[in-house]
Amino acid sequence: MRRPALEEIGARTAMFWLEGIKGQEWAYIEWLLAQCTKSESAEILTEEAIERLAAGLSTPLQIEQFLTLPFEAAYQVGQKPVTVEIIDSVLVADLDAMEATLTRCGYNARALAELLNARPAEIRAFLHGQLAPGRTQELHAQLLSAGLPV
Repeated sequence: MRRPALEEIGARTAMFWLEGIKGQEWAYIEWLLAQCTKSESAEILTEEAIERLAAGLSTPLQIEQFLTLPFEAAYQVGQKPVTVEIIDSVLVADLDAMEATLTRCGYNARALAELLNARPAEIRAFLHGQLAPGRTQELHAQLLSAGLPV
């Protein structure tokens, strides 16, 4: 909305952020398990596993997706309840990395290149931490001034 091409629309648009289930991830996991199973959550997931999921995930969609993956992995190895080791084996290590966060907000390398007036190759290098420190700081400052979550 802040791009020059969308200025007219952006001027008539109010932007706001929904906090979602922030701080309630554990309760959401417990509720989800209660709705989907007839078992107690302790029979399905260890407390440490629930804690790891609640700490590492922030949206209902993430929780639902990354709750399914450990169940599938545990089933394949015949493990019950799901342990924190299984959770760690399926969670994406860079789930909260800048590239993943910007992609979830609809900004791929091409969109960022247009927004920041840079080449897509330079943006990819920036997102992978392979850009010169001075230019990295410059692009990071531009993203912050554009109001993007970095």
